[in-house]
Amino acid sequence: MENTIIQPVLVGGDINCYSVARAYHEAYGVKSIAFGRYALGATKDSNIIDFRIDPKITEEKEFIEVLLKTADELAAPNKKLILMGCTDEYAELIIDHRDVLKEKYIVPYINSELKNKLIEKELFYQMCEEKGLDYPKTFIYSKGDKIEHFGFNYPVIIKPSDSVLYWQFPFEGMKKAYVANNEKEFIEITSTIYKGKYDKNLIIQDFIPGDDSNMRVLTCYSDQYGKVKMMCLGHVLLEEHTPKGIGNHAAIITEYDGPLMEKFKTFLEDINYTGYSNFDIKFDTRDNTYKVFEINLRQGRSNYYVTSSGNNIAKYIVEDRVYNKELDLKIQKDEFFWHVIPNNVVYKYVKDTSLVNKAKSLVSQGNSATSFGYDKDLKGNFKRRWYILLYSINQMKKFKKYCK
Repeated sequence: MENTIIQPVLVGGDINCYSVARAYHEAYGVKSIAFGRYALGATKDSNIIDFRIDPKITEEKEFIEVLLKTADELAAPNKKLILMGCTDEYAELIIDHRDVLKEKYIVPYINSELKNKLIEKELFYQMCEEKGLDYPKTFIYSKGDKIEHFGFNYPVIIKPSDSVLYWQFPFEGMKKAYVANNEKEFIEITSTIYKGKYDKNLIIQDFIPGDDSNMRVLTCYSDQYGKVKMMCLGHVLLEEHTPKGIGNHAAIITEYDGPLMEKFKTFLEDINYTGYSNFDIKFDTRDNTYKVFEINLRQGRSNYYVTSSGNNIAKYIVEDRVYNKELDLKIQKDEFFWHVIPNNVVYKYVKDTSLVNKAKSLVSQGNSATSFGYDKDLKGNFKRRWYILLYSINQMKKFKKYCK
């Protein structure tokens, strides 16, 4: 196996994709091949990604044909192709066609049966109930329902049960999640959503008070036998605040919480989960509990917080799936500061001064990183450097506009 050649094939073009490609390049010096419907700044002009545009890549037939054809073109003795999706949509396509794709690729994902129990939030919450994971008080709303009471008071959060289907039909004013402060706003929001083609249920949830710093993100890797081998918990300092970007992490400090991590480890092993999982969690100061919002069946968009803190996400897959090694359990305990926005934005908009001071201290110690700051990609790459400069300026403008 010493002569094994690792070739990542990624589907997606955003910062998730770039961060995964960077992890593979850091660990193995390889250039990832990535597919997407169109060019995105996060992956454009990168020296570590061979980005290929296919406007029809989200169509099932095209998706399978392109990936199988690519696998045949790349086939060579001792070469191992690893397939990873970098959005929910692509991860689900891979899972749904895992049996076909695994003939050509290493496909580190769960089966479609388990996927179907996890992707629709109402079914996921049923599993949380059975397994003892706390989640916000929830009401399942169907199109046309007449509601007198949810079982909790306004304000409430409104979001689609099936987010992949929801994003397939964009409309003006579309948001990742909505807040309704009263019945009038609730009717306006739900009517707007159902005027489009999305017709599945909506999740109505008790609004948990607190700003971005009450959020946590947990990334885990479960090996091919369903045993958790890596856990990295992040304390979110800031999230994006644009309408479509709400909930995307912008700055994180890793932290350790043994009881919380053990609870999620038990959950994943009980359901025999394999591959990467990513949980969005919020701390509820009203009862001092951590409540889970959802599970992503892949590495998260902010996955470089995991790699940069000492848990290279590419290595776990390669060691487990290529070399079939027995992995030790790694639980991240040391603090590390990751961000994808300029430091001055973090320092300005994070309200908790103790977190700001902690971030500044980690920066001064050299225990910080940003997804795009990869010297091996930036060296001699003027276009890439220019993009990152413009990206940083744009982030400052966005936070000034949306983060009040």
